[in-house]
Amino acid sequence: MAKEEDRAREEFTSEAEELLDTLSRDLSDFESQGQNVRPELVNKIFREVHSLKGLAGMLGFTEISELSHNLEDMLDKLRMGRIAISKDLVDLLYDSVDSLNRLVIANDRGGVCNTYDANTWQLISKTDFQDDADNVRYDLAAKRVYVGFGSGGIGTINAADGKQLGSIKLSAHPEAFVLETRGKRIFVNVPDSRHVAVIDRDKGEMVATWQTDSAFGNFPIALDEANHRLFVGCRSPATLVVLNTDSGDVVTKIDISTDSDDLFYDSKHHRVYAICGAGKIDTIEQTDPNTYKVVAKIGTAAGARTGLFVPERDSLFVAVPHHGSQEAEIRAYQVE
Repeated sequence: MAKEEDRAREEFTSEAEELLDTLSRDLSDFESQGQNVRPELVNKIFREVHSLKGLAGMLGFTEISELSHNLEDMLDKLRMGRIAISKDLVDLLYDSVDSLNRLVIANDRGGVCNTYDANTWQLISKTDFQDDADNVRYDLAAKRVYVGFGSGGIGTINAADGKQLGSIKLSAHPEAFVLETRGKRIFVNVPDSRHVAVIDRDKGEMVATWQTDSAFGNFPIALDEANHRLFVGCRSPATLVVLNTDSGDVVTKIDISTDSDDLFYDSKHHRVYAICGAGKIDTIEQTDPNTYKVVAKIGTAAGARTGLFVPERDSLFVAVPHHGSQEAEIRAYQVE
């Protein structure tokens, strides 16, 4: 399994390098042509980004796939004449391609966050958060990386050079958090304080805290931005809490399997997947924004609570730890 994963990563790196080199050359041509950019060049750049998105999606590199998807949307608007060519647009294209060349890894022990060149694996920078660097999220629009760390903070890193820009104070250690793509907020699970913290990215500060209606141990989180719903997995009791992101009010609560640690919202199938350490994947169907029910509980293995949902492949991957006779492995589940 490890050899196959290493081989896949090597192939991805090789193909991605070629695509990014070609993209950089084509963007240089794009910039030099000014307002008279040839439509065939825009189409070529669009196809290159589309190929990179598909390649990343196939191998489960979600952050790269999402960034490529957003870049693809912008290029499509340019092709359709919905946005005009400008210096700001050219700069944004360059910044987006540069961001595709960055890999950020947070390290629990020591709290160091390393930024690498994704093509050469060369270390670009080290950011020392002192303790427990944990979850990492990327803000495409601002070209910033957010890292949860220590006894209560979200650090901000410039994606291009890996330098720390600042940090946002929280009341306790942040677990999972999610960024709006159409807004400026970050929703952060802070289980030791028994609330969800709401951060304004522009202000760089916490602006609200939301309660989860006597359900605690809130570790995983997911967002349905279109329907203004935030999904919070709580362990005591084992509950999925649905919050209204307009008001912070609890919409409903659903009983789920114990020890939830990862949550994913599937906008295509209108479902929430809860990966639980009890050895279950709970599938919760979204009938409408206010109505939910558990429609399946799929057996995995005890302690298997970390996963990755890749919507481009309709695939859910679950990491199974070594325990007794059970060997460590990655299991893939196809969504139907």
